[in-house]
Amino acid sequence: MIEVFKAWYEKNFSDPQVIILALFIILGAVVVLSWGNILAPVLAAIVIAYMLEGLVKRISRLGMPRIFSVVISFTFFITLVTLLLFGLVPLVSGQLSQLIRNLPDILSEVQHLIEALPEKYPFLSAGDLSEMVASFNNELVTLGQKLVSVSLNSVVDVFTLMVFLVVVPLLVFFLLKDKTLILSWLRRFLPDERGLAYKVWKDVDIKIGEYIRGKMIEILIVGVATYIPFAFMGLNYAATLSLFVGLSVIVPYVGAVAVTIPVALIAWFQFGASSDFVYIMVAYLVVQVIDGNIVVPLLFSEVVDMHPAAIIIAVLVFGGLWGVWGVFFAIPLATLVQAVINAWPSMQTSGEGQGTSGEVNS
Repeated sequence: MIEVFKAWYEKNFSDPQVIILALFIILGAVVVLSWGNILAPVLAAIVIAYMLEGLVKRISRLGMPRIFSVVISFTFFITLVTLLLFGLVPLVSGQLSQLIRNLPDILSEVQHLIEALPEKYPFLSAGDLSEMVASFNNELVTLGQKLVSVSLNSVVDVFTLMVFLVVVPLLVFFLLKDKTLILSWLRRFLPDERGLAYKVWKDVDIKIGEYIRGKMIEILIVGVATYIPFAFMGLNYAATLSLFVGLSVIVPYVGAVAVTIPVALIAWFQFGASSDFVYIMVAYLVVQVIDGNIVVPLLFSEVVDMHPAAIIIAVLVFGGLWGVWGVFFAIPLATLVQAVINAWPSMQTSGEGQGTSGEVNS
């Protein structure tokens, strides 16, 4: 048994660069898992700066000095955040407040529908439906407690939001402005022999950047395309539902199914079994079809080349580890894992990168 383990170890970890790559991955995971909450503003700033770096490079290619490219990109970012804060957030907040006020009436109507089922469908057991109603009432109590808890923690949430609104933009600006200096400082702590780590990074750098930027574009396209028919047809909470539909694209496959339920329920309670309800659902399904068959292939044709089962597993694993952020970055992280797996045996068989070093360019 010891000889088998020794042979496996020598095969996979005989190259020092493999050890260095493994240490990089372990150290990164430990930092995020241990200090993720504390470093959340820093991590958010790094992600935003990484996204804006593509815009900075495109502007710089036009002959613009980097500092001016940074200022233009940063101004675009601040303008977008301002529009969201003073345009979308108040609208969605008002609709959410209205939805919370109307939620008891909606849930009460659901309860009445459940209680009326035995009259329409005699084969249904009244006892089972009674248990369903009792369970439903318990869920109502739990939901009410959660809403109270959210209201009590709102002051803390507002304070945290204010910290993010001040700290994150400052960090984004300095990360973009002093990118070269920061990377040069970090290289002082890295070993000279890091060819394999550099090879893996170059493999995922373009894919991760394109994925994150593409996903933001997809959220915007799907959200706006959903809001237009919802608002035109007078659907209640159109902005809030459109925001949820747009954000649902973060979770592949599962998100679209999950967000269909509130859209269908709210449309049903507003319009009933009418032609308006059918039109709403048809418009929603058309947006989903266009997203799945046109938008996604155009934005991610060269980025995501993983099996759907692998994507769903990645969402479950990384979402369980890091919550919403893990769900959002599930595919980039899975791409990183895939790149490590692809590079690992090639180093052992071909010996590429032996004694080479590389510099990280993001």
